Amino acid sequence: MPDSTPLQSQYAAQIQSDLDSNVAEREQIAGQISALQEQLSVLENNHALLASMQQAIGPASNTPAKATAKGKDKAAKKTAGATAPRIPQARTAAKSAGRAGKKQAKPAVKAKASGNAPTLRDLVANHLAQSGEPRSAAEITAGLTDAHPQRNIAGTVVRNTLENLVAKGQAQRTRQNRSVFYTAPDATDTSTAKGPADSDVKKGADAVTPATTG
Repeated sequence: MPDSTPLQSQYAAQIQSDLDSNVAEREQIAGQISALQEQLSVLENNHALLASMQQAIGPASNTPAKATAKGKDKAAKKTAGATAPRIPQARTAAKSAGRAGKKQAKPAVKAKASGNAPTLRDLVANHLAQSGEPRSAAEITAGLTDAHPQRNIAGTVVRNTLENLVAKGQAQRTRQNRSVFYTAPDATDTSTAKGPADSDVKKGADAVTPATTG
């Protein structure tokens, strides 16, 4: 019976990749929900502030009626006119506070998009090239976490990245007992892989040369 281990490894790597994507999406949506909750809290506080101010000032429609009924002088009318615009000012302040809350509540989504930081794939490949000896996924994760404390590096994502590098020939995988170790590809393997392609190019050049000289 054919060995089904490579196929199982591919399925396992694909499932792990889907799980990691699911976790990333859940974290992003959770951040958005948190931002919306903070915005709602700001709006509720503003509503309570406006309601208390309205109770203290009284309905705006009653002020002109009382002034007309009692025949207040011009000084009283100016005073009523000066106090009436306080509600729009409070609304403007509430809008400004709401905008400030939105800016502060946004998660670090923009931080991911900004900057030219190297990808996790590049970090893992460089770590293998610099280590020069077999390393497990846990050791690589610990090394990257120490070297890049500002990044959230998960062990499952590092293991998935290593498997992708192995599948593309950019890393080597070895087993010792029940442990799996990864190393950078040997230079001899890279030159051997390039050898047939270079020989084919030379053969094509030799085949064209007699036709051009004739």
